Amino acid sequence: MKSKKKNVELVVLVNSSGKKTGIAEKMEVHEKGWLHRAFSIFIFNSKGEMLLQQRADTKYHFGGLWTNACCSHPRPGEKITAAAKRRLMEELGISTKLSMLNSIQYCFHDSKSGLTEHEFDYILTGNYNDAIKMNPDEVKSVKWLSMTALSTELSRYPQKFTPWFKLIMRQKPLTEK
Repeated sequence: MKSKKKNVELVVLVNSSGKKTGIAEKMEVHEKGWLHRAFSIFIFNSKGEMLLQQRADTKYHFGGLWTNACCSHPRPGEKITAAAKRRLMEELGISTKLSMLNSIQYCFHDSKSGLTEHEFDYILTGNYNDAIKMNPDEVKSVKWLSMTALSTELSRYPQKFTPWFKLIMRQKPLTEK
């Protein structure tokens, strides 16, 4: 659901328990650092490798950094899983069954953009082995990494990854479904 202004996305504001408290424009929410609903999708292939995406340089915050397969926000009235499937298709051309694992809350400021990502983030996983059709407006690049290779990259080059990805990888075990 978009507001009547052109290209203005609405997101769901929540309290620390994840319960809806309102609706606001996405950019205002990130400018003011308000807590809002989000999701992060982790995709694995049959080799147990994780799909990573490098965010497009033009993303409104944390552009050019590597992260999990897809992250976004459900629209008002949209179920988390439905929103996750929509964005996975929009960003990577992927359609797959997703399972909800858990949730995490975080707050990270992007000094380049001046925006803050303060999210109640639902974590979903899925499996996929077919072609990826990247949307260049959203994704700069993708790669599959084994968990060992990913752990090495996170240790050697932490500055190349989004802060929420690093936090989730440290705190939330990801079970391949």
